[in-house]
Amino acid sequence: MSHSESNCLCGAVKITVQQINPKFTVCHCQTCRTWGGAPFFAVKCGTKVSIEGNKKVKMYESSSWASRGFCTECGTHLFYKFKESGEYNMPVGLFPNLKGLEMDMQYFSDMRPSYYCFSNETKEMTTAEIMAYFASAM
Repeated sequence: MSHSESNCLCGAVKITVQQINPKFTVCHCQTCRTWGGAPFFAVKCGTKVSIEGNKKVKMYESSSWASRGFCTECGTHLFYKFKESGEYNMPVGLFPNLKGLEMDMQYFSDMRPSYYCFSNETKEMTTAEIMAYFASAM
């Protein structure tokens, strides 16, 4: 899908994304679940992202390879941004009009708690597989 626009709950931050991959990921890591109270459902948005209202965007370095951004006014989770590539993953819910959404990958599948389970058949990566992947990327 090309060119999507969104904003945070209060409207202080406006986001324009040139391309969104409708094959979204779900992250079960403890950091994502602590951040949002649930797994992080994210669409890959690449690097062609424009953000208006940067004064209201707070960045939090949540790992050695990525930071998270949120609106300081309303708290809306805006993105997960990879430091090395500059690529953004954004919450699926920011883009309510996306068509053709499909759960494609579940990250940290070995950290998924027992109190929920998805019936979608997806690729899964364990903590060890993800750590090996990011170690080779650096």
